[in-house]
Amino acid sequence: MATERLNSILSHLSPSKSGLSAITQKNADDVVITLAIRTPLTKGFKGGMKDTPLDFIVYQLLKKVIEKSNIDPQMVEDICLGNVSIDTTHPMILTNMNKVSNSKAAYIARAASLAAGFPTTSAASSVNRFCSSGLKAVQDIANQISSGSIECGVAIGAESMSEGGDRFEKPFHDALLQNQDAEDCMQPMGQTSENVGKDFDISREAQDKFAAESYQRAERAQKAGWFDDEIVPFTVTVKDPKTGEEKKVTLTKDEGPRYGTTFESLSKIRPAFPAYGDKSTGGNSSQVTDGAAAILLMKRSTAQKMNQPILAKFCGATVTGVAPRIMGIGPSLAIPKLLGKLNLNLQKDVDIIELNEAFASMAVYCTNVLGIDPSKMNVRGGAIALGHPLGATGARQICTGLSECRRQKKKILLTSMCIGTGQGMAGLFVNEQL
Repeated sequence: MATERLNSILSHLSPSKSGLSAITQKNADDVVITLAIRTPLTKGFKGGMKDTPLDFIVYQLLKKVIEKSNIDPQMVEDICLGNVSIDTTHPMILTNMNKVSNSKAAYIARAASLAAGFPTTSAASSVNRFCSSGLKAVQDIANQISSGSIECGVAIGAESMSEGGDRFEKPFHDALLQNQDAEDCMQPMGQTSENVGKDFDISREAQDKFAAESYQRAERAQKAGWFDDEIVPFTVTVKDPKTGEEKKVTLTKDEGPRYGTTFESLSKIRPAFPAYGDKSTGGNSSQVTDGAAAILLMKRSTAQKMNQPILAKFCGATVTGVAPRIMGIGPSLAIPKLLGKLNLNLQKDVDIIELNEAFASMAVYCTNVLGIDPSKMNVRGGAIALGHPLGATGARQICTGLSECRRQKKKILLTSMCIGTGQGMAGLFVNEQL
């Protein structure tokens, strides 16, 4: 402890290191992750959590955080919930984003945390940056720890896409719509995917091949039990839609993987957004999904005092903007921006990459433009095969990525996602469980 504290002081006095040597250095005031867990990801509207409201999902996951970490809840100073909770009318979730976020998320974060066993002294809030909300919540807690505002906090990403929220048809004043980029923020997500396919010549064949690989990787990972150490069993009540009968079930596995999926089978699926193009389908787009993930963060010195296992170090996250009509390319700008700040090389320094597969169009584009080694990216499949619970994905990627780092005994994890209205976000972590 004394040595690490001395190293921390010396690091501020001596010239700063760069690249891998800097981020792999261990200092007492580092922001570290001591727990990363998630629920199974279940099919929206027809899966295991279709009858489970968001507040109960958050409540039960927070109870799991206390149980799994064995932490004294009094030590947690803040809890941040990343949630989008748009209104959904399946299967149009990917074609209509002209809706408002769940205004109840902040209430849910606070009430669920109190009910789960956190004291009144543990604060709570919510954040919404669409598909990066889970990572945004992690960044919020990490920044508070880094600045000295708090020493310990929980970040959650959670979404009940089955439940949804409120809708309004005309979100912007006419004055805003005079600006083309502002108007493009209203474009359905499916349209933005087709824009990427057209603008950058991402063929239907390339998209289906990518999607097939995602399904096959998810199938392989699930059969091998690779997800088991990141998923916590989740007991919920499910109602039979025909009889109304209710029964309790314990969910333990993701429902998204479709065993036996091939390029040939995906090629037979009709375009999902024919009004905008013919390349994006229900087979090569992310699934409508319910789920949540939680990340427990604290100062390294605090973790050591509390005898908490240090899973990883949070090194940073950043966000960038892109043209709303091609929002999918966001990671292609967010990733270089983050790596530039940390003086890292994508090909040489990064071991594992979790890139959200909102659509195969954007995933193929980002892979090609950034020169990503496919063997490092989405080793267990991505959102096409596993699902994309909007607010949860940013936190879910950390759970999956760190688990994969442990399995492969790799160090550097990069996560990234595109964001509705034209943004991208990326985060970087150092696995310390080698």
